[in-house]
Amino acid sequence: MNHPHESAAPALRRLLDLLVSGAATEDFADVLADARRHGASATVLTEIDDATWQALRVHRTLRQHRRREAELTALFDTAGDLAASRELDTVLQAIVRRARMLLGTDTAYLTLPDEAAGDTYMRVTDGSVSVLFQTLRLSLGDGLGGLVAQTARPYATPDYRTDERFHHTGTIDAGVLDEGLVAIIGVPLLLGGQVIGVLFAADRSPRAFSPDEVALLCTLAAHAAIALDTAKSLADTRAALAELNAANELVRAHSAAVQRAEQAHDRLTDLVLRGAEVPDVAAAVAALLDGDIAVLDAEGEPLAGRSAPAAELAGAVTASRTEGRSVRHGELWVCTVLAGHDTLGTLVLRGRPDLDDADRRLFERAGVVTALLLLLRRSVAETENRVRGELLTDLLSAPDRDPAGLTARGRRLGVDLARPHLVLVAEPAEPDGPAGPDRGRLAGAARRYLFGSRGVSAEHGEAVVLLVPAEAAAAEDPEETARQAAERLARLAGFPVTVGAGRPSAGPAALATSYAEGLRCVRALRVLGRAGEGASARSLGFLGVLLGDGHDVDGFVGAALGPLLAYDARRGTELVRTLRAYFDCGGSLTRAKDELHVHVNTVVQRLDRVEALLGRDWNHPERSLELQLALRLQLLAGG
Repeated sequence: MNHPHESAAPALRRLLDLLVSGAATEDFADVLADARRHGASATVLTEIDDATWQALRVHRTLRQHRRREAELTALFDTAGDLAASRELDTVLQAIVRRARMLLGTDTAYLTLPDEAAGDTYMRVTDGSVSVLFQTLRLSLGDGLGGLVAQTARPYATPDYRTDERFHHTGTIDAGVLDEGLVAIIGVPLLLGGQVIGVLFAADRSPRAFSPDEVALLCTLAAHAAIALDTAKSLADTRAALAELNAANELVRAHSAAVQRAEQAHDRLTDLVLRGAEVPDVAAAVAALLDGDIAVLDAEGEPLAGRSAPAAELAGAVTASRTEGRSVRHGELWVCTVLAGHDTLGTLVLRGRPDLDDADRRLFERAGVVTALLLLLRRSVAETENRVRGELLTDLLSAPDRDPAGLTARGRRLGVDLARPHLVLVAEPAEPDGPAGPDRGRLAGAARRYLFGSRGVSAEHGEAVVLLVPAEAAAAEDPEETARQAAERLARLAGFPVTVGAGRPSAGPAALATSYAEGLRCVRALRVLGRAGEGASARSLGFLGVLLGDGHDVDGFVGAALGPLLAYDARRGTELVRTLRAYFDCGGSLTRAKDELHVHVNTVVQRLDRVEALLGRDWNHPERSLELQLALRLQLLAGG
């Protein structure tokens, strides 16, 4: 028999080779079995058996070390993922994949609570093949995960379907069945003692999970909790930074807006203090807003810039006045210029369809500055008008008392009485009614009518008298001036106004005479049923000749017979003579043809021509009376 140590040596070397190669546990038992087959002694077999047992212990230790090494490597990799601040989904996916790999399970997954929905949902899965399972939502307290979340402790089951420790629901069981899961382990994701999620590993066959596996999964769950907390902190930090940046931008924008508003305010204030007019302020605001500014008075008449149709802006003006700020109207911006409840005018901005808050406030501030400027101008104008009105009252009351003194006094007040002026006499259309309009309102309307001009107004007797420079009143057409004045004064006063115009005159005495003529025109309009209109003596026909102080016979004749006189002069005809004969013969064509020594057809043809020149109403009673009077006056004048 050989020495026992020599016979056991090959077997011992084989065991060492198995350890080095990392062979399976079953391979170690084959060494002892082979020694028995070859007839080894009992002593050798005992030695080989002891060596095999020691080798198996070393094998198990090495396997545990390798597994621990793999676990530590996975944990270090996870820590590296967290340190690298990768995307949350990527980190969680890596944690779930490593849990599945290290525990050797078929699948692993992670659920998170949905605070808005009041349940939990699958955030990440690895190894799952069931869409139903991947979209599963669990009510709080249901299933294995619900118990983990409630107790903040890990739970494992070798067969979930038969385990009665968990609250089974049809939805959860259907998802687990569709995935084919049997053994499941779940551990909590803890953060500050609060469960913020659950990490699972599961097999499709029965299995018992060791304490080491539970501890490993808990470590990975801790990393997942850190990843979630880090992501939340980063999200909060980003949100705070975004809010801070937004706040900084808002502060910068507000600071810039305040600085711009201050500069605009200083510029506009400087303009007002330097005595600038409304067009100057409008130009400055237009430059600041990079647009086109128009300033309209309370009646919609332009004070500066391009005019705008008052009817189209009426709704926007009302809205601006109601809201107390500027409003958008199509491509325009409209801001009512207010002084308390009194509308002084309107600002209209073109060329800026969109206005930010800063520019809108600047536009509205321009409305305030314009209101101050208009109030200042109105106050000055009313003061001047009051002083000048006293001059006008003295002129109308006693023009002959001191004409030179009145003229000199007028020059000091900026009213040159030596230059032609048109005198307008205005009265409410219904002055004697029980609810007749107040003459004071008409006086205020007259001041607004003259605002911006060198005209003067004053209450005198029962009327309001306006003295308007002839160049501003189109003195060559007092009729049109009186008509326009009646219309505008009615709008300003809010009730119909009758206006009579005297002839343009210069000097105190002549102006007083012109006033008397205008007053007679107002009374004539009332008698003729034309209250609420405007007219001059000349436009009243033969009645104007009787009312007018100048008795403008030539003007009346020219106005009545002008077309016939011109035609006769141009063609050498006798239309005027034919018309006179026709009236003298009482409208008889037969007697007229005898008077003229022509055929009756000639008379008819001439009268047809008269109708073509004078109009179809030439033979109506009122027109006929004027024509007959004009023919008489022309004959008396030697025409």
